[in-house]
Amino acid sequence: MPHRDETKGYVAIFGWSLRCIDALEKFDRRYVIVAPQWAAEYAAAHDIPFLRWDFERVNDRSMELAETLRDMGVDVAIPLFEETVEWAGAVNSVLLQNPRLLGQAMLFRDKSLMKRRAQLGGIRVGIFEEAMDQSDVIRFLKRVNQTLLKLDGDPDDPIHFKAFDKAGCMGHRVIRTPDDVAAIADDEFPALLESHLDGWEFAVEAWIKDRKIQFLNISEYVTLGYSVFVPATPELEKWRGRITQEIEKLIEVFDIDFGFIHPEYFVTSDGTMYFGEVAYRPPGFNAFELMERAYGFNAYQALVLAFDPKATEAELEAFFPTPVTDAKGHAGCFGVYPRRRVVSELSIPAETENHPYFEFHELAAPVDQKVTKRTAFGTHWGLVYFFGEDPHQLRDLLKAQEELDFYV
Repeated sequence: MPHRDETKGYVAIFGWSLRCIDALEKFDRRYVIVAPQWAAEYAAAHDIPFLRWDFERVNDRSMELAETLRDMGVDVAIPLFEETVEWAGAVNSVLLQNPRLLGQAMLFRDKSLMKRRAQLGGIRVGIFEEAMDQSDVIRFLKRVNQTLLKLDGDPDDPIHFKAFDKAGCMGHRVIRTPDDVAAIADDEFPALLESHLDGWEFAVEAWIKDRKIQFLNISEYVTLGYSVFVPATPELEKWRGRITQEIEKLIEVFDIDFGFIHPEYFVTSDGTMYFGEVAYRPPGFNAFELMERAYGFNAYQALVLAFDPKATEAELEAFFPTPVTDAKGHAGCFGVYPRRRVVSELSIPAETENHPYFEFHELAAPVDQKVTKRTAFGTHWGLVYFFGEDPHQLRDLLKAQEELDFYV
């Protein structure tokens, strides 16, 4: 076990992740994991510093949590999941004596507020609106297509329906016709509606300290909700200069002094860059693990450095590699969804398993034979990991997985 440096920050991690705990066990910072009751037994059995807390909606008890952590000597709270972002903002506003951090956390959670703030700051966003019920969705679909000067008989442009405050793909539907709207349940409202942007969608992971980008990674999506790899292809990496400028705008507009952000963007065919959304927590699809595979640094330890008020510039400088040039190769993963309605066993396709880029998978045998129908971008059944030299070969390989059956 490494020496815990008392002169460095003491951090509270909001959320339970064994990968994160493993990274912290090998790092020099004191830490405590703040997570629900169900994790307490495991934490006790494995000597993991633990504080029980149930993250319901942010409520008056955030003050109680902040004071408990402050009395323990904790310097800063770090959110791991979407549900803990507001809690961390509320607690940090007390720990760091900066009331602004709560309002900032709320901006990062509410997709509609976030878009407005971005727009006010001169960042390009698509057309968007809030929807309270199904009729709002139909009206928006019609209006967007009217604006695009569609004639009778032309296929409608799709619109996107997103949950206000859920992570990434959860509750995300693509609406093409009024019939699609009928499938939306009342409890999915209020929601955010967005016009569809044709273009290249990608994500960015940026560690920020003292308002400066310490490390910026571009994650290339092959198919949204299915596959991603890092570093990106040279074709996308050539946008790095522009992307860096956009991230600097976000730092300015959202007033970000420190921490980690995960924004998503579109580049359209004419080279216009549109902001999609930004999260103040690690991304899904194990992008942190992919970065570690490609670069060798631990992204969870990097998270602690970006949040720790006592981290020094020299420490950060020594920690991060040089983007792209220091990568040992390209790491990607594919999220598996069964393609059949009824499945009985897990069967890794031979062309996947025998490919030199294939590394390992985290797929389990099916518990249930009937596959539940996905109404939106649902939760994949597990990830398959690849690593190789050539980004184009990796991209095509990830795309090819969509046509294969992993469950038969």
